[in-house]
Parts: sequence; C-alpha cells; structure tokens
Amino acid sequence: MDQVIGMTPPGAGAASGENLIKDSNTEQFMADVIETSMQTPVIVDFWAPWCGPCKQLGPVLEKAVRAAKGAVRLVKINIDQNQELAAQMRIQSIPAVYAFYQGRPVDGFVGALPESQIKSFVSRLVRATGGAAAGPSPVEQALEQAKSALASGDTGTASALFGQVLAHEPQNAAAAAGLARCYISAGEIARAKEVLDRVPAEQANDAEVQAARSALELAEQASASSGALPDLRQRVAQNPNDHQARYDLAMALYAQGDRETAVDELLEIVRRDRGWNDEAARKQLLKLFEAFGPTDPLTLSARRRLSSILFS
Repeated sequence: MDQVIGMTPPGAGAASGENLIKDSNTEQFMADVIETSMQTPVIVDFWAPWCGPCKQLGPVLEKAVRAAKGAVRLVKINIDQNQELAAQMRIQSIPAVYAFYQGRPVDGFVGALPESQIKSFVSRLVRATGGAAAGPSPVEQALEQAKSALASGDTGTASALFGQVLAHEPQNAAAAAGLARCYISAGEIARAKEVLDRVPAEQANDAEVQAARSALELAEQASASSGALPDLRQRVAQNPNDHQARYDLAMALYAQGDRETAVDELLEIVRRDRGWNDEAARKQLLKLFEAFGPTDPLTLSARRRLSSILFS
C-alpha cells in the first residue's frame, strides 16, 4: 500500500504550470470562459462569500478539476461583485455551476453536491467533449478502499488504509474523518476525538469531518445510556409520554447498533410532542442523519417520515 500511495501516477505533471483555476469577472468572462471553451471545457462556479454551501462546494470542485489534469478548467465568479453577469446568466440560487464548451453551456447543476457526484460531473464533461477522464489518484483509490472496508465492518483494514493516507497527506480531511469513524466503531472514543482535534481549522466545515464529529457526539451520548436499556424500555411502556425516557432509550438502542429502532423512537417523540425540550428529538434526528450520511437508505426513509410528521 505504501508503494501504491507513494508512486507518481502517469501524466501527473501534464498540467503543471497551467492556470486551471482562476477568479474572473464580467469584463473577462468572454475571454476566460467563452473563448477558452472553444478549445477546453470550462466549468463556471457562481458563488458568494456569504453562501455556506458555496464554501463547501468550492474546494471539492477545485480538487476534481485538478484531478482532471488539464482536461477541464474552472472559473469562479463572485455574484456580489458581478451582479449584471449573474442576471444575464439568470442565476437565481447559488452555488450554481455551468459547464461551457465551444462557447455555449452544455451541462450544470445548482447546490452543493457530494464529492462523488462532482467527480462524475467532471468526468462526464470531459468524455462528452472528446477528452479522456483522468482516473482516480493512488490516494483516492486508497480512500475508496478504506471507505468500502469500513462500510463492510472491516475496521482493521479501513484504519490501516486511512492511516497510510494520513501519513502521505497529513491534512487529508476525508482520511481523518474515516480514521475517527474506525475508532468510534471500535469504541475508542478518546482516540477518535484526538484524530478530529488535529483536523486543521480551515477544514472544520468539511462535510465528512462534520459527519464524523456528529458520530462522535452520538457515541458519547449513547455510551452513557447503554447500560440502562431494560429500565428504559419499562419506563416507556408504563408511560408512553415520558419523552426523556424514550429519548434515552433511543440513544441506548443506538449504542447497541439498532439504528432503525433508535430512529423510530425519536420520530415517535416528534409525533407526540414535536416541541418537547426545545425540539430535542428532531435535532437529534438531524445529527443522526449527518452521521449516517445523506445517501444512507435509513437517512432517506427517516427524512421522509420526519417531513410527513412535521407537515401533516
């Protein structure tokens, strides 16, 4: 594995020195986007400094463009400073991303997408415009293997892979988040906290880091409730409106690995009294969703059920 991460992938230096990513404006849009796209596809990221999702999307877009090694370029447009251009492009929500080729838009999306979808977007653009999409780097391959191992319960392999990525790239947020999750799965809460505490401040808002922090907080709460499961079941059975007991029961169930029933109990609190304890059950559900991940089937089904309760 060390040899895999350390080796230089073919063509890694092909785009060195090229200006793949740049900030532009209304005056330079024709040259930076329209004219440049006659030869190379250009992705345009419309953003603003006050936009939280923009701050999440920007680094992921830049990473994907660099990984394409010159097959595509990225131009960033601050809509606050270029309102006329934003109006011409009919930008109504940000982040808004458009892909241009041969002077016209050919693809795009609105909102902050997961990194996997961003990679697919860039690869699709490169292929559609006649280029060859760059394959994943050795580090990206190692991360994918580590995530697959963790998802299958092989925390030993996952932690080894995440650790090797961090040895190669100490500030790799995805590897830090993954290693923390390995420790959480193994019940090593203190070690997980140490890993997350070492994440640089500028990466604190990384989606995977935030999800790992939520998982850590949930694990800490769950460990405090795990020993009282029989008593909590009895209290809820005797008084279904004992919301604190049901809340603690949910966390005890989560500690035992019963995610589905834990979610069921929190949803039941929201159904019975959505405002209880400053909406503690709803907020805990959102934290669970973040820890599970946005594409987890349980997240998707539980979000639908929560919406149905809140808007019924």
